[in-house]
Amino acid sequence: MTTRRKFLQTAGVGAMAAPLATPALAQSTIKWRMQTYAGAALAEHVVKPAIDMFNKIAGDRMQIELYFADQLVPTGELFRAMQRGTIDAVQSDDDSMASPTEVTVFGGYFPFASRYSLDVPVLFNQYGLNEIWDEEYSKVGVKHISAGAWDPCHFATKDPIRSLADLKGKRVFTFPTAGRFLSQFGVVPVTLPWEDIEVAMQTGELDGIAWSGITEDYTVGWADVTNYFLTNNISGAWAGSFFANQGRWNELPEDLQTLFRVCCDQSHYYRQWWYWGGEADLRVNGPKMELTSIPDAEWATVEEAAYKFWDEIAAESPTKARVVEIIKKYNADMQKAGRPYRYG
Repeated sequence: MTTRRKFLQTAGVGAMAAPLATPALAQSTIKWRMQTYAGAALAEHVVKPAIDMFNKIAGDRMQIELYFADQLVPTGELFRAMQRGTIDAVQSDDDSMASPTEVTVFGGYFPFASRYSLDVPVLFNQYGLNEIWDEEYSKVGVKHISAGAWDPCHFATKDPIRSLADLKGKRVFTFPTAGRFLSQFGVVPVTLPWEDIEVAMQTGELDGIAWSGITEDYTVGWADVTNYFLTNNISGAWAGSFFANQGRWNELPEDLQTLFRVCCDQSHYYRQWWYWGGEADLRVNGPKMELTSIPDAEWATVEEAAYKFWDEIAAESPTKARVVEIIKKYNADMQKAGRPYRYG
């Protein structure tokens, strides 16, 4: 840009005949539109730094316009919009964007599949989930680019939760699969647009949220409309990914594909420490929410129910059975490895 600007300043009147508003280099810039599942406040952490980095490095070769939750299409329509090419790329979990694949149920919070955020990238990169996700999305015209971990899944509620009985009848905003699992404990899953959650808590339409850890509760304002945070969680980490329309991905030169992957990895790394540190700091120092817990012996019945839930999912298809088998093997390995991989 500096060289071109100096040229225009010194080239004289003859240069003014050129269409300055649309220089040739800008006309050739690859432009993508990408939508995230996250609202604006959360996106500032979970995706915007990586996209800003990509745009800065790619320069005039490629620019990605980032849109937040529901700005272009509702989150539940993200997959179809990307598949059609209405938008070029998506950051979401499979579950929230209603992906029509055999692995959709495992996106977001698959109950107790992970205990810590590092479990997710290891499952994908060392235990074979990447290959399965690639197979499934290749069938439907979408490129699965990179999976990573977010925060654990806890309850943020108006009233205290100190036993499983306290969950009965609670109207809770959560992910589809998590809601399906939690309904056996009397939870009433509610689906609403992400931006409406805070108001729904204020008006009494919702009793709680099981969509995040405490870092997000503070970041997006939910800590202002809830009073209690349950330290028990149904998953140690949300599993989400970056996706792209397959045709648009194939059009990219190899170096821009590589750059996009590197920026995805940077995003995964950022979230590893942001969430890990944030969860601990806000439990200890956060002034807005009182911590509650369900006794370990009682919570163990929820874990046992999760393992039965895994078998129910595995029975639905051979692909789901492959994923469940990997999750079982991984967790068995971690249990055998002992501390610090698993405690107790």
